[in-house]
Amino acid sequence: MDYMERYQQWLADPSIDEKTKAELRLIAEDEKEIKERFHKELEFGTGGLRGIIGAGSDRMNLYTVGKATQGLANYIKKEGTSAKGVAIAYDSRHMSPEFAQIAGLVLAANDIPAYVYPSLRPTPMLSFAVRQLGCTAGIVITASHNPPEYNGYKVYWADGAQVVHPKDTGIIDEVNAVTAYGQILRMEQKDAEEKGLYHVIGGEIDASYDEQVLAQRICPELAQEIGDQLSVIYTPIHGSGNLPVRRVLEKAGYKNVFVVAEQAEPDGDFTTVGYPNPEDPNVFTLARKLAKEKNGDIIIGTDPDCDRVGAMVKDEKGEYVVLTGNMVGALLSEYILSQKAQKGALPENGVVIKTIVSTELIQPICDSYGVEKMEVLTGFKFIGEKIKEFEETGRYQYIFGFEESYGYLAGTYARDKDAVVATLLLCEMAAYYKKNGMTLYEGLEKIYEKYGYYLDGVKAITLKGLDGVERIQKIMTALRETTPKAFAGKAVVWARDYKTQLFRNVQTGETEKSTLPLSDVLYYTLEDGTWVCVRPSGTEPKLKFYIGVKGESLEAAKDKLAEIVKDLEEKVAEI
Repeated sequence: MDYMERYQQWLADPSIDEKTKAELRLIAEDEKEIKERFHKELEFGTGGLRGIIGAGSDRMNLYTVGKATQGLANYIKKEGTSAKGVAIAYDSRHMSPEFAQIAGLVLAANDIPAYVYPSLRPTPMLSFAVRQLGCTAGIVITASHNPPEYNGYKVYWADGAQVVHPKDTGIIDEVNAVTAYGQILRMEQKDAEEKGLYHVIGGEIDASYDEQVLAQRICPELAQEIGDQLSVIYTPIHGSGNLPVRRVLEKAGYKNVFVVAEQAEPDGDFTTVGYPNPEDPNVFTLARKLAKEKNGDIIIGTDPDCDRVGAMVKDEKGEYVVLTGNMVGALLSEYILSQKAQKGALPENGVVIKTIVSTELIQPICDSYGVEKMEVLTGFKFIGEKIKEFEETGRYQYIFGFEESYGYLAGTYARDKDAVVATLLLCEMAAYYKKNGMTLYEGLEKIYEKYGYYLDGVKAITLKGLDGVERIQKIMTALRETTPKAFAGKAVVWARDYKTQLFRNVQTGETEKSTLPLSDVLYYTLEDGTWVCVRPSGTEPKLKFYIGVKGESLEAAKDKLAEIVKDLEEKVAEI
């Protein structure tokens, strides 16, 4: 079926409401817009849905959300776990409450109890609620840090982690089997409540979550000793973190938490920033201003669904500088391991988990404290999968996990990255260094001096629309078919293709087998230990290049990183 046929089908479908059809009639003469909206069905991938809000088969709307939920319901019924129900949370994006409600009512119509938060909550609180309520699955309505026009739909399973293989493909098959919107079951909320199929999640779940987050503190006494001297600047960036983050910090004893007032309230337009990504230093413009007024020791910002966290601290000149996701991951790893070791609380079979595109600085840190370092594919669901595996086998005891894209988790109460616990630990770590007469920036310098000057970077190329998809595929195909001989004059030694599972030493011909699942990822290791990784983003219209280098000094590492980035730009331009 081509895009025009899909368009006409929506206009003729009696299950599509008139308001939606009116929106579609407005684009009747705009073939390009019709093609953009109807060239395909919005794909339900391994993580769920994500797309631009609007009418159309390739858009986020009540019908595509209803179809995804009907497919999930059909899968749950086949699993025989309907009675356990499904927990649902949502963030501050446009249509999030409506999408959460329709998901709950579709589940109820399928005799699957829905447990829905009464207002916006962070994604990690959904992960926690699934386990706390004993649900068979969970849904969170969010597009994370995408631009305002987006929303999304992520599915979690009973362990509190995002679904992984083979359940992910099983759910996808069921969603794809829903071929008509008339197949979507739905009931009125009043009827669902009367039948005990639609429940509002109570405040006791929030309280239990807070307890678990606070239990991850390593040196809780620091807040009592120096908490009234630490100045924390916080922005929820118009998202769901405002209440839980402030609540937890208050319970922990941090008295000087100053919230950016202009960004405190939920706002689906993200008016003050546009692009609500804590990886972007521009989102901290207002926070930096407040930090100067309050002499902030640390600036912290959480994304709309409060699973990612960014931070800024003062450098040696007293200027606020960004801590990258890798820097925060290294700081937290060193702090958690060192303080647990000092307190005699470091498990003999402890493990720290990072994604393959995250900094290699974690290896010497883990070696220093005698704990295992483990790598997984990009995506925190793979860290969640390992937590479940370790609980079942007892092989390792999970201590900490992170990914370079600003996601961190200490503890196992949740199975997804959690900006609330990361914020708490960042404040504790800032208090620790302040007590010792140091800033967090100076703490990072100490890590470099101890382990080496590791520096990591990300180069992202945004390629929107159908043309962008084709361009991304063309670049990946070209790199896959012809392995680059070198980057910035440094020869490629290993070329690892996680899609074909072919790992090859291009100099000796030696091969290795991948121990990780299939993924559209290319990873190159160079003769000096530098690494370069290429992958299409799973959440945004971007092609992402990750680079990791090590230099004799921080400046030398910066120069080496810049050379690799320049060479990458030239290579991509030639494709």
